[in-house]
Amino acid sequence: MKTIPFARTLLAAGLGLALCGAAQAQEKLTYMTNWYAQAEHGGFYQAVATGIYRKHGLDVTIRMGGPQVNILQLMAAGQADCIMGSSDMQMMIARAGGLPVVTVAAIFQKDPQVLISHENVRSFEEMKDKTILIAPSAQRGYWLWLKGKYGFKDEQTRPYTFNIQPFVADGNTVQQGYLTSEPFAIQKAGVKANAHLFADQGWTSYATTVSCMEETIRSRPKAVESFVKATMEGWKAYLADPAPGNALIRKDNPNMTDEQLAYSVGKLKEMGIIGSGDARTAGIGVINEARAKQNYAFLVDNKLIEPSKLKVEDAFKLDWVKAAKVLP
Repeated sequence: MKTIPFARTLLAAGLGLALCGAAQAQEKLTYMTNWYAQAEHGGFYQAVATGIYRKHGLDVTIRMGGPQVNILQLMAAGQADCIMGSSDMQMMIARAGGLPVVTVAAIFQKDPQVLISHENVRSFEEMKDKTILIAPSAQRGYWLWLKGKYGFKDEQTRPYTFNIQPFVADGNTVQQGYLTSEPFAIQKAGVKANAHLFADQGWTSYATTVSCMEETIRSRPKAVESFVKATMEGWKAYLADPAPGNALIRKDNPNMTDEQLAYSVGKLKEMGIIGSGDARTAGIGVINEARAKQNYAFLVDNKLIEPSKLKVEDAFKLDWVKAAKVLP
């Protein structure tokens, strides 16, 4: 009978334990988006597809949100570790309302919110006599800014139902949209239109946040820190070659087309949604503290939050994204 040297047995056993330990080192983390899978979520999917999260010791699951999904409630109930806030302002409002949520990064330096007009309307100033289709949620957000800056009136508004047909059918209407989404659908419908980006006119909101419960940040700091770093690497990789992330996006959302994905990625790049502003020198996802305070002041001035209910510094933890410094 052939005997196996004792040293070799120990080596094999040690290797097995090491491999087992490596597998156990992958800490699970669930991140929930705020809509169906799309290019606007590409960096998160890219980090899954290319193994970036695993390289950082994480086993990450991306869960889709949607129009009837309250991701804040689901996170509070423990069904997600961190979520994609639509903006830093939304997360501050939630915090002031009693949910202990903390924002640790914001992928979009520019909020992609737009108003879309027919081609004969060339500026916000030319919309004063138009019917403007906006969602009820906008009434407690950017609509207040638009009214203050351009003199729009509440009487102009009608509900936006996330359907472009009322806009397509009526040349006297303007509708809300996302730079990377609705303009493409309107173009495909054969209507010539202009997209007017709020961010280029002084709207300072950040968008597409990484926001987590305060308890998650307190009890799992290494996991959240690793998630922040890996996510920014994922976004850099996605903008360089979106194919791996797009494959997973289409798997989660079979209705997503290659044409829509290409359009959206192109707009993210063209308009500097991710890589402009402070991200150029401080890295993807960075939040400027002075700008965050400006956004907080907007919320207070418009009575969207009570200052006694929230200190701006409690709504953010920014050292991890600063340390990551993943340049675009």
